[in-house]
Amino acid sequence: MLHFSASPLELSRGVWRHRGLVSALIRREVVGRYRGSALGLMWSFFNPVFMLSVYTFVFSEVFKARWSGASGDKSEFALILFAGLMVFNLFAECINRAPTLVLANPNYVKKVIFPLEMLPWVNLGAAFFHMAISFLVWLFFYFICRGVPPATIWLLPLVILPLLLFTLGVSWALAALGVYLRDIAQVTALLTTVLMFMSPIFYPASSLPSEYRALLNLNPLVPIIEQARNVMIWGQWPTWNMLAAQYVASFCVAWAGFAWFQKTRKGFADVL
Repeated sequence: MLHFSASPLELSRGVWRHRGLVSALIRREVVGRYRGSALGLMWSFFNPVFMLSVYTFVFSEVFKARWSGASGDKSEFALILFAGLMVFNLFAECINRAPTLVLANPNYVKKVIFPLEMLPWVNLGAAFFHMAISFLVWLFFYFICRGVPPATIWLLPLVILPLLLFTLGVSWALAALGVYLRDIAQVTALLTTVLMFMSPIFYPASSLPSEYRALLNLNPLVPIIEQARNVMIWGQWPTWNMLAAQYVASFCVAWAGFAWFQKTRKGFADVL
C-alpha cells in the first residue's frame, strides 16, 4: 500500500516537486473558467470593476453608509470596502470549492497516479490570480481618486501569507471530508455567508458594541482583514506580535489539514 507522508516538510516539498504540474493546472483553471466567452480573460478584470461600482453605489448612496474614523468621502469608503472584500473573496472562493475538489476529479483517484494533495494548491492559485486582478483594479482606483498609496502597501504580501496558509489547511480538510460527507458543500456555503457578515467588511470592528467584539474576534479573518486595510489605506505598520501569532496558528492549521487529507486519502477510491 502506498505511503502518503504527512510531514510538515512535505507541505513545501510537495508543491516544489510538482511545481510544473501545479502551474499548468492553475493556468488551465483560470483560462477554462472563461473559455467560450467573447471577452475571455477580460472578465477577470470587468468583474471586480463591476462589483466595486455596485457596492459603492448601494452602500454610499442607498444606505448612506460611512466608515467610522474616515473622511466620509465616497471614494474612500469604496476603497475600504473593496479592500476587505478582496481578502474575504480569496478565502470564500477556495473554501466553497474545496469540498468538491476530489469529487469532481474521480479519474485522478481511480485511473491515474496523481498527487491529489496538489488540488488545493491549484484552487488557491486560481483564487489568488483573481485577487491579484482585483488588487490591480483597487490600486488603479486609488491612484485616480487619492493619489499615491502609502508606502506600507508593500507589506501586504506579508500580511496575506497567513491567510493563504490557513485557507490551504481548511481546504485540505474540507476536500477530504467532502468525499465521505457530501452535505459538507452545502454547509460550507452557508458558513461562508455567515462569515462575510461576521467579518469587518461592511463595517469597522470598532463599531460593534463591546459585548459582541469577543464573538467577532473568534473569526480568524478579522485580524487579517484589519491589518490588510492598515497597510493598504491607513499607512500603519502591522502589529508584529499579532502577525507572528497568525503565522504560527496558520501553519498549524495548514499542517493539521494536510495531515488529515493524507491520512484519509487511502479510502477515496473505495468511496468514489
